[in-house]
Amino acid sequence: LPGVTRIQSVSMFGLSTVNVYFDDKTDIYFARQIVFERLQSAREDIPPGLGEPELGPITTGLGQVYQYLVTGDGVGVDSLRTIQDWIAKFQLRTVPGVTEVLSFGGTVKQYQVQLDPGRLIQYDITVPEVAAALERNNTNAGGSYLVRGAEEFLVRGLGLVTSLEDIRNVVVAVRANAPVYVRNLGEVAFGPQIRRGAVTVNGEGEQVAGIVLKRIFENTSAVIGGVKEKVSVINDALPSDIRLVPFYDQADLVSRAIETVRGALLEGGVLIVIILFVFLGNVRSALIVTTMLPASALLAFIIMRVTGLSANLMSLGGLAIGIGMMVDGGVVMVENVYRHLSEHTEEDVPRATLIRRSAHEVGRPIVFAIVIIIVVFLPLFSFEGVEGKLFKPLAFTITYAMIGSLIFSLTLVPALCSLFLRAGKEKDTWIVRWIRQVYEPVLRWSLRRRKTLVGGAVAALVGSLTLVPFLGTEFVPALEEGSILVRATLAPSAGLDEGIRQATRMEEIVGEFPEILDAVSKIGRAEIGGDPEPVNNIETTVTLRPMEEWESGWDKAQLVAAMRDRLGEMPGIAFNFSQPIATRVDELLSGVRAQLAIKLFGDNLDTLVAKATQIQEVVSAIPGARDVQSEQTVGQPQVVVSIDRVDAARLGINVDDIQDVIRSAIGGTQAGQVFEGQRRFEIFVRFGAAFRRTPDDIRRALVATASGARVPVGQ
Repeated sequence: LPGVTRIQSVSMFGLSTVNVYFDDKTDIYFARQIVFERLQSAREDIPPGLGEPELGPITTGLGQVYQYLVTGDGVGVDSLRTIQDWIAKFQLRTVPGVTEVLSFGGTVKQYQVQLDPGRLIQYDITVPEVAAALERNNTNAGGSYLVRGAEEFLVRGLGLVTSLEDIRNVVVAVRANAPVYVRNLGEVAFGPQIRRGAVTVNGEGEQVAGIVLKRIFENTSAVIGGVKEKVSVINDALPSDIRLVPFYDQADLVSRAIETVRGALLEGGVLIVIILFVFLGNVRSALIVTTMLPASALLAFIIMRVTGLSANLMSLGGLAIGIGMMVDGGVVMVENVYRHLSEHTEEDVPRATLIRRSAHEVGRPIVFAIVIIIVVFLPLFSFEGVEGKLFKPLAFTITYAMIGSLIFSLTLVPALCSLFLRAGKEKDTWIVRWIRQVYEPVLRWSLRRRKTLVGGAVAALVGSLTLVPFLGTEFVPALEEGSILVRATLAPSAGLDEGIRQATRMEEIVGEFPEILDAVSKIGRAEIGGDPEPVNNIETTVTLRPMEEWESGWDKAQLVAAMRDRLGEMPGIAFNFSQPIATRVDELLSGVRAQLAIKLFGDNLDTLVAKATQIQEVVSAIPGARDVQSEQTVGQPQVVVSIDRVDAARLGINVDDIQDVIRSAIGGTQAGQVFEGQRRFEIFVRFGAAFRRTPDDIRRALVATASGARVPVGQ
C-alpha cells in the first residue's frame, strides 16, 4: 500500500492483531480506506469459522483517556457487565470525540444449550444436528404483500426465539414418531461467554471496567469534560447503589502540565518585571516592556489557532522558554526612546518626532537580533518522526512569539512610550554602577592580555570536551504522570483464574504502602480494539496520592524500589515498572513495552528463544538495567488431536465431523442469536457441566459414522 513504512503483528489464542504504520504525512482516513479495501480481498482467503478481519477504532496509542469501574454493593459482576454493555457504553459513545468504549471484566451473558453426551447417544443425535435445528427455528421471513380491496398488507413471518423456553421447545429430530426437543438433550440456561480477560481492584476481587477511546485529532480536555458530564447523567439514572467511578483520567495529567507551564510563565513574568525595574530604574519603562509578554503570547495563540497547532505541553513550554527573549526588542526600544527624550529636553522638537527617530535608529538592529534568535531554532524544524512530533510544536510556538515580539517592539512599544514615558535625567541605577565598578577593571585587564585570555578560553573549551563521555544523556526527561504501571508476566501456561489470583495478591502487597490510593489490575485483554494481551499478562495501574500527603519522606523512585522488593517475593513472575503513557509511547516506538528493545531476527523460533535468553543474561549484568526480560513466544501447553485420515476413512468419518465435535465439546458452537428488545445475545451449543473438560473427555466425545455407528474421537 502507498505510504506504508512498517507492518507488525501479534498472534495468540483467539486473536491476531496486525498494525500497519504509515508515513506521517499520510491522511489517516485515506489510510483506513485503502486498508479496508485490502481487507475485503483478505476475507476471501480466510477459511470459514476463523473470524473476519475488521478495522480497529480510529484512535491513537494514547487514546485511552478515561477509564472507570462499574461498582455496586452486592451486585454481581455479571449484572455489572450487562449494565456496562447496554447502558454506560452506549451512552458514552454519544459524547463528541469518543470513538469507542471498551468493556473489560465480568462475563457476557449467553443463552447456552449444555448438551448431555449420554442423551445424544440415547436419541442418536449429533451436536451439529442440534446447532442446525436451532438455526432453522430462529428466523424471520418476508412474505411480500397481500392486496385486500383498496388496501395493501405486508406479510411477515416471525419465528425468532425470545426466551429460554422457546429454545427448550425447538424440535431437533423425530424418533419413534415422537419429537425430540432440545430440552430432552440437556440443559438450557443462561451462562457466561468464554472470556480472555478480567479486572480486579484493591485486592477485593473482580470488578467491571470501561475504557473510553478518544478519536484521533480531538481535544483531550474537551472530550474528557464531555465524558464526565455524561458519567454524571448516567449515575443519576442508575440505582443509587450502582456507580461509574473513574480510576484513570488523563485530564489530571493535562491540568498538572498546564499548571506547570502557567506557573513558569507567571514566575518568569514577575522576575522580568523585577529585573527590568532594577536595571532601568524607571517603573513606567518596566511596565511598558512587560506589556509585550501578554501581547506576544496572544499573537502566538492566534497564529497557533490559524495553523491548527494545539496548546499542548510542548507548545506551551515554548512560551515558557521564550519568555525572556520576548522582551529583548522592547528593552532596546524603550532604552533608546528614553535616551532621546532625556537628551533633547531643551530642544523644540515634537515628542512624536523624537520617538519616531529613536525607533528608526534601533529598528533594523532589533529586526536582525530577533531573526537571529528565530534562526537558532531552525534545526528543530528539520526533526522527523517522534523527535519532530515532540519538538516542532515548541519551535513553532517560540517562532510565533518572537514574531509577535518583533511586531510589538516596532509598533506597540513606541506608541506606549509616546503616551506614558516621561523624559528625565538619564543616570545609571545603583546595580549598574556596581557592575561597572567590577566590569571596567576586568575589561581593561583583558584588553592588555588578549592572547592569554583567548588561549585560556580555548583551553577551557577543549578541557570541557574531554568531560563529554562522562556526562549522562537523556533524549527527553521522564514525564511525571502521577501513577505507576506495574506489568507482571506469569508463566505461559498460567490460566485466567491464576492471573486473577496473582493480581489480587499483587494489589494486597501494593496496598500496604500508604502512598498508594488505588490499584486496578487488568488481566488479559478486553474487547477488540484494546491491547492484545494473553491471560498470563497482568497490568496494574497504581494511582498515587499527592506527594504532599506522603509521610514516609520517599520520592517516587524510592517508592518504586520498595514495591519492586516486595513484589519480588512472589515467585515465578517477572515485573516491569513504568507509567501508563510512557509504556504506550515505548510500544509505539518499538512495538515493545520497554524503554529499550533489542530485536533478533531469524528463521528458527527455537534458536531465537535460546539466543534471546542469552541476550537477557548479558543485558541484566549491565549497570543501570532494570526489569530485563525476553518476550514470551513459546511455552503455551496444548492438547493436540491428530486425526488419522486412514482410520477416519475406514469408518466413513470426515475430518470436519471430528473437528465439529472437538469444537463443540469445550468451547461450544454458535447457533444463532436472541433479541431482547434492543439487546442481542448469542446462543451457544456445548457439552454440559457434567463434561469435565479434560483430555479424556475429548477422547470420549463421540462422532457418528456414515453407517450410523458412533466412534470416540480417541479412536
